[in-house]
Amino acid sequence: MAKKGAGKEAKLSYTGHVLMENRNGLIVTTRVTRATGTAEGEAALEMAEQIGSSRRVTIGGDKGYDQKRLIEQLRRENITPHIARNEKRNGGSAIDERTTRHAGYEISQRKRKRVEEIFGWMKTVGLMRKLRHRGLDRVEWMFTFAAAVYNLVRARNLLEQQVA
Repeated sequence: MAKKGAGKEAKLSYTGHVLMENRNGLIVTTRVTRATGTAEGEAALEMAEQIGSSRRVTIGGDKGYDQKRLIEQLRRENITPHIARNEKRNGGSAIDERTTRHAGYEISQRKRKRVEEIFGWMKTVGLMRKLRHRGLDRVEWMFTFAAAVYNLVRARNLLEQQVA
């Protein structure tokens, strides 16, 4: 059960997570979890571990991912966390100067906002605003299916841009 705000009723809720590559805005992987206070960080780490690259990679995210434990675990996985700094967090931001001083950090902060296009499309076109199904397995299936369709539409648009 989750609340949208103070004084609001609690509803059965799931949280959809996507890992997007920045260059073309395509979805790499998805997860659906029950809405808990720690679901975002846990899903982010689980999806990041699937990348499995021998090279160092970067992952962008909003202030909700500025969690000390998550940042430390990402660094252990050879992943540079390009997470927005949350200065209002108790103890300050877990993102320090060794990350923010690079030009790539600023680029990632601009590109990460592209993920909102995905969620907007999934809600308006992909039928994810109000689900017809219940149960984690069915919701995850619908979410993954909507993500696959989004990638097909996005790929078509990218090809049209390339031809023009």
